[in-house]
Amino acid sequence: MKPSHFLIRLFYLLMSVFLIGRIIFMLYNIAFCDYGMWDVVCAWWNGLFQDIVVTSAALAFPALLSLFPIRHLRRWLAPYYLLMSALIVVLITADTVMYEYWHFKLNAVILSYAAYPEGASSSVSLYYLISRIGCGVLGTLALTALSLYFTPDQPSTPDRYRPRSRAKGIEWQTPAIVVFAFVMLASTVEEGTAYWNQRLFLNHSAANPVYAFFSSFHTRPYHDRYISMEEDDCARIFSGLYDVEGENTDTLLRSERPDIMIVLLESFGSPFVKTLGGANVDARMEEFIPESIYWENYYSSSFRTDRAIVSTLSGWISYPDLGLMTHTEVHDSLPSLAHSLKKAGYSSPKYLYHGPMTNMGKGEFLRDTGFECCDMYTFPEVPLDCSWGAHDRVSAIEAATLMASPSEQPKFVVWQTISSHEPWIVPEKRFDDPVLNAFAYTDAALGDLVDSLKHSGVWDNLLLVVLPDHGYLYGQSYEDEAYFHAPMLWMGGAIKEPRRMQVLMNQSDIAATLLAQLQLPHNEFRWSRNVLSEGYVRPFVYSTFPSGFLYRDATGTTIFDTGAERVITQHDRGKAAEYGPQAGTSGHGHQRTQRGKAILQTSYDELWPTLHR
Repeated sequence: MKPSHFLIRLFYLLMSVFLIGRIIFMLYNIAFCDYGMWDVVCAWWNGLFQDIVVTSAALAFPALLSLFPIRHLRRWLAPYYLLMSALIVVLITADTVMYEYWHFKLNAVILSYAAYPEGASSSVSLYYLISRIGCGVLGTLALTALSLYFTPDQPSTPDRYRPRSRAKGIEWQTPAIVVFAFVMLASTVEEGTAYWNQRLFLNHSAANPVYAFFSSFHTRPYHDRYISMEEDDCARIFSGLYDVEGENTDTLLRSERPDIMIVLLESFGSPFVKTLGGANVDARMEEFIPESIYWENYYSSSFRTDRAIVSTLSGWISYPDLGLMTHTEVHDSLPSLAHSLKKAGYSSPKYLYHGPMTNMGKGEFLRDTGFECCDMYTFPEVPLDCSWGAHDRVSAIEAATLMASPSEQPKFVVWQTISSHEPWIVPEKRFDDPVLNAFAYTDAALGDLVDSLKHSGVWDNLLLVVLPDHGYLYGQSYEDEAYFHAPMLWMGGAIKEPRRMQVLMNQSDIAATLLAQLQLPHNEFRWSRNVLSEGYVRPFVYSTFPSGFLYRDATGTTIFDTGAERVITQHDRGKAAEYGPQAGTSGHGHQRTQRGKAILQTSYDELWPTLHR
């Protein structure tokens, strides 16, 4: 078998693997999008360019090696084929499986979570892990075996036995073409070249998982990562967006030093809140809305708990591909609600979570920012009957008890729920759908907490802030702004009266807004705005997901994909939404896009000195 023949066969083999992998990806995740056979063909065709680039890259080494008269070529290439097959099959498998939970193409962001495997092991069953890993192993072995089968053991036939033809030229041409194609194509292809449809899932189906993963590794430092405009232009556009100063235009509280409790409801976004157009699983929350200050235009800052905790408690902006919780070098530079309230006379702030505090370095971040951690080991008598720790209705009792404990100083407590999370197993059944049932259970736990606090002496001077840490993609994708839209309630005897607040507000704005209501300084909270300040004259929200951002203001909403470098959703106020690559950026949309890019660029610029002190 001549070198040209085995390289061509390997080329077709790998191209077939990517085609089969794409079909499996679409079938496995079919619940997220309705599509037909023509959509499969279009996804393959639009992803073909990236498939060729990855295939050419994979064959570059065998092509170069085949140019030399090496005996036992198959034996020399066996380790490489095993590594190549493992990378391709594992990335295809992981991309297919993880999309069910992440709804984005596998990229470098996943590595920060892979460093804490307890999160994955708590979310799925042992059978789930073994079956998916087994598929990856079998696929790797099969691709390795086929690659070896198509590779000759000897490099070529000696010249004196070769027919007088152009065979020798062909032997040199094929490897050269492979290497040349890889170099030329890799220099021109972009991640967004596979995007073709208004539905993000079909665009993700078209993108090659190997290319998407490796292209997400930025070689540039953080401060040079998302440069989309000149520094002067960036500064001009960014100016005034976060520089909010002035007196409160409204006073919501009747007390300057109430007890404060923040409840972070796991994943409890708009799909589960009736008032926001979601499923009616939040019966207790709906009961509490009329007696609360309800923020109708509140938006989560990010997509994961580690980002949400930093945003809520440190008033910090979120990043598409960076979580500050695991960066211990920045902890002492971050502002903190715990530190600010402790300076104002509050007792030692406590963070209650009936699960492990080791995931994503949560415990270390909380301790570094002034919290006393109360985890699953703090209350040994509490049964750990949840895969993550203790279920919410059990945990709610401890949270209410901790909040109602006597203290000469005002108290600050944060309680994070746990049950509304994969694998959606809770001890009560109210809905047949396990996801809805889990959220209904967490809603009931919130009701238990409020009922207990109302019957305790702490309620009369309590500010209870209830919000989700982030949303959950239940029938949504990141191209839908409803994913970031979330409920937030301020309730308790410390509020003056129930209200409905219309102002646009981000999760990172809670710190400055709350401190301002307490008549406390909040200047150190760089990315947090007092949305009730007379200086808050340009209301907007900015949220991020692994490959993009959302920017919304009074003119409408723009969702931008940073990997594809294009708008994926454009919704001007009063007009129909546009989706996909054809979504224009005219008028107000262009201004929103530029402001979002300026925030993204500035957020990395200002973080760089802190990360590299």
